[in-house]
Amino acid sequence: MKKRIGARTLAVCALVGAGAVGWLALSNGSPLATSAPGSSSSARAPSAPGAQVASTSYAAAGHGRTSGSTAADPLLTPGLRYALEALLMAAGETSDPQRLKQRLEALVGQHFPPELATRALALAHRYVDYRVALGQLRPPSDQTDPQALRTVMAERQRVRLQYFDGDEFDALFAQDLALDEYMLARLEIERNSALTPEQKRSALQEAEQGLDPALRAQRAEAVAHEGVAQQTAAFNAQGVDERTRHAQRSAEYGPEAAQRLAQLDREQGDWHARLDQYQQAMASTQDPTRLAPLRSRLFSPEEQLRVEAALAARALPSPH
Repeated sequence: MKKRIGARTLAVCALVGAGAVGWLALSNGSPLATSAPGSSSSARAPSAPGAQVASTSYAAAGHGRTSGSTAADPLLTPGLRYALEALLMAAGETSDPQRLKQRLEALVGQHFPPELATRALALAHRYVDYRVALGQLRPPSDQTDPQALRTVMAERQRVRLQYFDGDEFDALFAQDLALDEYMLARLEIERNSALTPEQKRSALQEAEQGLDPALRAQRAEAVAHEGVAQQTAAFNAQGVDERTRHAQRSAEYGPEAAQRLAQLDREQGDWHARLDQYQQAMASTQDPTRLAPLRSRLFSPEEQLRVEAALAARALPSPH
């Protein structure tokens, strides 16, 4: 009998491989530290910096939520950001935002249904402007300092709120921001020398319990299918070729899941190869003026804000 792998599990595994914020390798998820169910106050670890993280929705950020809900809006779905990124990718590279916007006009109908195309195009234009503004943000000077990373996140949030209203913000960024917040909470806990190993484990569990129920459900699904990640790690360690991987995965999970996992392998490999290249360059020079051109060439503006967290995550011990 084939094991069932849901689309959410594959998406979560993608986050693991991307190093941005992963469920399995990093317990990637969102932030917020609350008491773990059933834990007594005497057993709780002292609060670690970042163990408690603010809610990540537009409304919780102090902004009034717009009327209606994202669930009722066919455009503002959780996959909206990926659809916009796919649209931009289809438009090709250009350093001219206006030229890019012109290309989007001819392509938007291929990515969104007719009834949503006009709104999607207007949103895509703002998304281009947002990406331009994002590229102006400077990475933290200390790549291992959680507070510096938190400052960059706050600047990124400010830019996002400048271009998108409440429901748009939640559809595009709420889950992503939650995952980033959890990553920072984890970094802060790991680097808190005042905590014993047992207290760190307790604090990490508390942070996990602070996840939004939907994200926690995704993590539960990912944990249930942790064998997928373990199998992929074994494949990578053994140098298993693509054909053998597909055959074994098809037998266990079905051909459709095997195909998606193959695509995920390629995306993860590309991300890690770029991280490796940048990390090697960092080891050979500490001059930011020499690293900046390579960084811009290897990573998109959005990815550049994740590089430090991803590199720091590589040094973290396994949560198991």
